[in-house]
Amino acid sequence: MNHGALIESFLGYFGGSSEKIRIFKSPGRVNLIGEHTDYNGGFVFPAALTLATTVVARPRKDNKIRLIATDLEVMVEADLDNLQAYRNLKWGNYQLGVADELIKAGYNVIGCDLMYEDKVPLGSGLSSSAAIELATAVALVSLGDEEYGKSKQIDMIEMAVISQKAEHNFIGVKCGIMDQFASAMGKKDHAIFLDCRDLSYELVPVKLDGYSLVISNTNKKRSLGEGKYNERRAQCEEGLEILKKVIPEATCLRDISCEDYEKYKHLLTDDVIRKRVEHVVYEDQRVLDSVKALKEGNLILFGKLMNQSHDSLRDLYEVTGAELDTLVDEARKQEGVLGSRMTGAGFGGCTVSLVENSKIDRFIESVGKAYKDKIGYEASFYISEIGDGGREVEVMA
Repeated sequence: MNHGALIESFLGYFGGSSEKIRIFKSPGRVNLIGEHTDYNGGFVFPAALTLATTVVARPRKDNKIRLIATDLEVMVEADLDNLQAYRNLKWGNYQLGVADELIKAGYNVIGCDLMYEDKVPLGSGLSSSAAIELATAVALVSLGDEEYGKSKQIDMIEMAVISQKAEHNFIGVKCGIMDQFASAMGKKDHAIFLDCRDLSYELVPVKLDGYSLVISNTNKKRSLGEGKYNERRAQCEEGLEILKKVIPEATCLRDISCEDYEKYKHLLTDDVIRKRVEHVVYEDQRVLDSVKALKEGNLILFGKLMNQSHDSLRDLYEVTGAELDTLVDEARKQEGVLGSRMTGAGFGGCTVSLVENSKIDRFIESVGKAYKDKIGYEASFYISEIGDGGREVEVMA
C-alpha cells in the first residue's frame, strides 16, 4: 500500500486523526554466506532486502500499546507496566519483547498504536522477525524521544542488540546477531561483512555484472522456537569445551582455525558434535574467501563457495531437508547458475542462487516445475534487490 492507503487503513483500525502519525520501515535480509556462524562468534555476509516491514505509528495518552497487522484482524492490547504477561502471544510477542528490552535499557517508551504491513514472507528464512523487531525499535524510540523532547540520532547498532536480547529473553530463541544487524545497518547495493564477536563491520559493494541473486522460497512454513536451533547451539558449545582443553585461549568456535580443527578433530569422539564443529570452522573461512572473491569480481569462485556452504549445511549441520535440497539441486542443473545454497537457519525457508540475467525466466520456470513435481506444491521466486536498513520514512500521500 502507498502511504495514503496505509494511513487510511490505520485510522480504520484505531480511529482518531492523522495528526502525529509517523511511518517506519525495516527490511528482511538474505545471507549470502556464513550460516550458523553468528552465535559462534564468527563471520557472516548478509545484505538487507527491499522486502520490508512497515510500521504506521501514533502516540497515545495512556500507557498501553495496541498492535495490529494489515493481514491479521486480531488487535493486541498490552500494558507497558506488565509486558511479561504477554510473552506467549502467537503474534505481538516480538514487538512487546522489544518494548520490554528498551525499557530495561532506559529508553522512554510511551503508549502508542502500531499497525504493521509485512512484505517479508513469514517463516521464509528472510528474517521477518528481525524486520518486525527493528521497525518496532525505531518507532518506539522515535515516539518516546519526541514526547520527551529528545532529538539525538538513534544508535542503530544498539537497536540491533536490543532486538536480539528481546528474542533471547522474551521469545526464548538464542539467535545470533546477524539478522538484526543486517536489518538495522543495511545499505543499498552493499553486503555487510560482519564480525559477530565485536560487531565490527565493512560495507562491501555487491557488483554482480550480468548476474542477479534469485531467492527461491520453499513455502514450507517453519518456526524455530526453542527446538532445533537451540540444540545446534548447544552442540557447538559442547564441541568448543572439548577443544578448549588443547586450545585454552579459544572463546568461541571462530577461534578454531581450519588447521587447528584438522589437528585436534580426533578429540571430538561424538560424530554429531564433530560434524557441527567442522561446519562452523570451515564456514567461517568460506565467508572470508567470499568477501575477497566479491571484492575481486570473481563470481565463479563465489558461486563455488555458495555450493560448498550448502553441502556443508546439508551433510554436517543437517539443517536443510527435502524442500531446500530440491531447490538447490534443481538450480545447479540450470544453465547460467554459478552457485546455489540455502539461506537462513534452515528447516525450510529459502535458497539464494547466483543466476545469469538472461537465464532468470527459464530458471524460475524450470526449477519451479521440478520442485512442484517432486514436493507437491509450488515454490515462490523473488529477484533480490539489496536495500537500506531500518529508518523513518517521509510520509507521502
